[in-house]
Amino acid sequence: MARSRGRRIAAMLDQRRATRAMVWIMAIMVFLTVLAVALGLATTRATQTLDRDLAGRLTVQIVEGNATRRDDQVARILTSLRRVPGVEAVSEVDRADLAELVRPWLGDAGLDPDLPMPAMIDVDLTDGAEARVAAIELVVRGIAPGARVDRHVAWLAPVRDFLALLTLLAGGVVVLMLIATGAVVLLSAKSGLDTHRDTIDVLHMLGSTDPQLSRLFQRRIGADTLLGGAIGATAGIAVVALLQVQVAALGSGVTQGANLATADWIVLAAIPVGFAVIAMLAARVGVSGQLRKTL
Repeated sequence: MARSRGRRIAAMLDQRRATRAMVWIMAIMVFLTVLAVALGLATTRATQTLDRDLAGRLTVQIVEGNATRRDDQVARILTSLRRVPGVEAVSEVDRADLAELVRPWLGDAGLDPDLPMPAMIDVDLTDGAEARVAAIELVVRGIAPGARVDRHVAWLAPVRDFLALLTLLAGGVVVLMLIATGAVVLLSAKSGLDTHRDTIDVLHMLGSTDPQLSRLFQRRIGADTLLGGAIGATAGIAVVALLQVQVAALGSGVTQGANLATADWIVLAAIPVGFAVIAMLAARVGVSGQLRKTL
């Protein structure tokens, strides 16, 4: 009996045009939020991949005009570094590969065996601790004082900073969307109360209480938000999936690290539920406050 009465009251307060508008507004907002959250998750994944893959990687560059002395230094450094604690792998970069790298600038002259070519040694460490890197530098410069030890993470520091900035921007967009959702819900609730002021007065005289009316508005707005959120999330996830396919086709190491994991897709799918909860809370607060003030 109470349930059927509640349905009758809900029908009296229902606004078809307003309901349709609310659904599509929430669909657009959830769509944009899904894109922003996906961007934040992808850049976070990419940053973690960079930190994991590059923190313990070094390159030793040996510049020596005398080929015999250079080869001797390379052999001694390779032997010494393999005995340093924390070194996982040490390997010399193939000279032919180095020649191909400089070929766009030097042309075929870069393949001339008489042309002095620096030797490069890749070093993989168990971690990128400063003390461990300092130990590597000490060993290398003890053998070849003019050698350089470069950390891969330093080369890509600007990329990492850019990814961190994108993550912050995505988080800011999500916060703004949540604030906008609360504002839209409050405006919708206030509009509904103003539209149905006479009806609500009659319902009060028939015994309906403020909490009952508040729950009806809350339930309706929650349902509209969930429906619109489902539409927006479906469209947003489809766009994100398409972008993931395009990113995978690039084959870049940095972009490959931006691939979303299963947990990330679950987060994206749960966004409509989160919006519905926020909308229902905002509706409850807004409607209850308005009823206390004006009705």
